[in-house]
Order: sequence, then structure tokens, then C-alpha cells
Amino acid sequence: MQNNIAFLTSDVSRLLRKRFDVVSRRFGVTGPQWRMLAALRRTPGINQGALAQWLEVEAITAGRMIDRLEKSGMVVRRADPNDRRAWRLFLTDAATPLLDELFVCATEVFEEAQQGFAPAERELLLTLLERVRANLLEDSAPEKPVTEGALAHG
Repeated sequence: MQNNIAFLTSDVSRLLRKRFDVVSRRFGVTGPQWRMLAALRRTPGINQGALAQWLEVEAITAGRMIDRLEKSGMVVRRADPNDRRAWRLFLTDAATPLLDELFVCATEVFEEAQQGFAPAERELLLTLLERVRANLLEDSAPEKPVTEGALAHG
């Protein structure tokens, strides 16, 4: 298998998600629920549709996860004052200790992933990944003409 940036970043992401899933089960949540809780901590009041989009899941999937987290007392839905059909999502106080413990676990997973890296290498890795992300986030990537050779080798 060719080692290219797309494969490597996808594989690292998959392995991190798998590790987070294993760790999170000790606390009675799934990896996707952990990501949802972390997203709600970062963006309190986000609506279900935007949250689903950010997590890259279908709205119905996000809704089921929210239902379970609401039932467990971690999340609360509040009416959106600007849209009668929408709900804003917030963490409850009960979610804070869980997220604090999960944060410690995340730090341990990141330490494991960067084992043997010098501090300068860790900083360089973050800097380079942030640049890749910024390049891909640009709304108007420069258009390059497609050549026959590019199609054959693409």
C-alpha cells in the first residue's frame, strides 16, 4: 500500500478513534458519544443538524446519540428561540466530571501516539498538520488544468 498523506492521516485517525473507543467504554460511553460530548463542551448551544454535520453522521444518528446522552443526564435540549423546530444542545453539570476524566485519558492516548518524539518534533507535527488543514479549508483552492497524464496517474 502506498504511503501517502491521505492514507496515513486516515489510518492515524482510524487508530486514534479505535483507541478512544476502547478507553471510553471504561466510563460507560462510546467513542462517538465522547466526541459528541467534547463537541458540546467546545460549542455549547449548537443545534442537532450542525452537530451531526460536524461529527460527519446523519442527523438521525446524532439524534439517537443525543437521546441516550439526555437519558443518562449528560445533555439537555433547550428550545431555540429563533427556530421553533430546532433544539439547542447543552451539557449538564453531570457531564463535567466525566469529560474531565476523558480528557486525562485523551492526553494519555496522545502521549502514547507521540512516544519517542522530541518536544520539537511534537511541535513540528502540530504545525505541519495545522498547515495541511488550513490549505484544505480554503474555500477557493486554485484551479489547476487537468492533463491527460494527471488523469492516468491520479
